[in-house]
Amino acid sequence: MRSSMRLFIGAAVLVAATVLAVGTASAESNGGVRVMPLGDSITDGLSVPGGYRIDLWQKVVAGRYTVDFVGSLSNGPASLGDHDHEGHSGWTIAQIDANVVTWLRTYTPHTILLHIGTNDMYGSDPAGAPARLSTLIDHITAQAPDSELFVATIIPLSCCDATVRSFNAQIPGIVTSKANAGKRVHLVNMYNALTTADLADGVHPNAGGYSKMATVWYNALLSVPGSLGTGTTPTTPATPTSTPPTGPVGACTAGYRMTNSWGTGFQAEVTVQAAAAPVNGWTVRMTLAGGQTITNLWNGVSTGTSGAISVRNAAYNGALAANGTTTFGFVANGNGGSTPTGVSCSSP
Repeated sequence: MRSSMRLFIGAAVLVAATVLAVGTASAESNGGVRVMPLGDSITDGLSVPGGYRIDLWQKVVAGRYTVDFVGSLSNGPASLGDHDHEGHSGWTIAQIDANVVTWLRTYTPHTILLHIGTNDMYGSDPAGAPARLSTLIDHITAQAPDSELFVATIIPLSCCDATVRSFNAQIPGIVTSKANAGKRVHLVNMYNALTTADLADGVHPNAGGYSKMATVWYNALLSVPGSLGTGTTPTTPATPTSTPPTGPVGACTAGYRMTNSWGTGFQAEVTVQAAAAPVNGWTVRMTLAGGQTITNLWNGVSTGTSGAISVRNAAYNGALAANGTTTFGFVANGNGGSTPTGVSCSSP
């Protein structure tokens, strides 16, 4: 972050005997999906070396996913099984942008976790930060078009919350425009997960704040199939809860199934199938069970997050050939064992 914050990292490393020195990556490789934590000192872990990567690693291991954190830097405690990352203390969006193509060529990540923009809030042109972020996303997706890019809103700052909120307010539109163009870009709402009470110094999270970040990242990764590879069979239920496609409603049918669950939430998928004639646009309607609330949805546009909801096609998957199929999915809080009712599909 700012110069005063850069000085703090030296002290943090000196007093933590179990922490690896900050420097070039040790090229740890654990096989599996290559994940690049990308950003500034919040990714590095200023105040808590390793930052959110510590708890994120633990969650990934608990889920029995096999991943390989990648990047040119390395730090963190022994409890962080893979220390590699691209978190550059004090760097702005433009500085990351100037180097990202080289990193992507070198480490070829399949999944990228991007939290960047905090240092731009202190700079001479915070209003230009959204445009710089958009350009950075374009460069990442051009170099790595098959990678899954998760773009986070930045966490709160004690100094300039209005500036942060102005920047964050533009990120959903940027991400949506990229996704609608067919790019693998996903929004992660990190700002709402923390408050200034979760900050150690007004800028960087304390251990509890980093743990909250890890939870948000992990849930976002679970929401995009393949971003973490293949984990174990869900603990409950052993067989995914599902409903067969409904009978013809308009020109399409819809079938729901739960694909994963954990203590406080679940992941589900809905398959949309055209009837004997092509479909140009579809809408699925269903009523979620009590206590179920959608927190992230992909491959569709939702109205509502609980109770009776509808999901219409995204810009890129509305046209289906005769008998053709597409899917959308979502992550939700609540009991995944309760199947939504009234699952149906219609076409204009």
